[in-house]
Amino acid sequence: MMNNVKFEEYENLLRQWSERMNLVAPSTLLDVKNRHFADSAQLADVLPSDVKVIDLGSGAGFPGVVLAVLGWNVTCIESIGKKVAFLSAVKEKLGLDNLTIYHGRVEDYVRSLPAKSEEFVFTARAFASLVKIMDYVAKTKYRLFLLKGREIESEIAEAKQKYKFNYSLVPSKTGDGYIIIVDFAR
Repeated sequence: MMNNVKFEEYENLLRQWSERMNLVAPSTLLDVKNRHFADSAQLADVLPSDVKVIDLGSGAGFPGVVLAVLGWNVTCIESIGKKVAFLSAVKEKLGLDNLTIYHGRVEDYVRSLPAKSEEFVFTARAFASLVKIMDYVAKTKYRLFLLKGREIESEIAEAKQKYKFNYSLVPSKTGDGYIIIVDFAR
């Protein structure tokens, strides 16, 4: 994985802060590199290199911070203050000038975005169901690159009842889930 020093620093911060607050499931701290870093980094295989990433409900920074370390311009949206403090500490420690942290709700941030721009995409991991994510962002018509679990087919069926979209599924390299890439129908 590229930039091992930054990922080591990120892992150290994640472990230190996790002693004080719930950033990730404690059991996943046993294998941070695979469970969080590699899982998030697999988006690099499918994301266009020239887009600006808007990461929904970033939490501990997955996948947003990982993508910023890998070179994308990323805005992490997080509503919980202590997680924003963690993301800010990571940004500062890793010197990520290409990372912006928005402290607020997804729906408030999305309201400020221009409609239908190829310049922006949304990412998310462990944030919300597919239909809920679409409820937040469908008006923008931006593409979605989401890390989802093995129950994705039922989420797709639910979302298809409400929205028109095309999608492709890419099997996860790190587990039994998928990357779902969504394009809203025009």
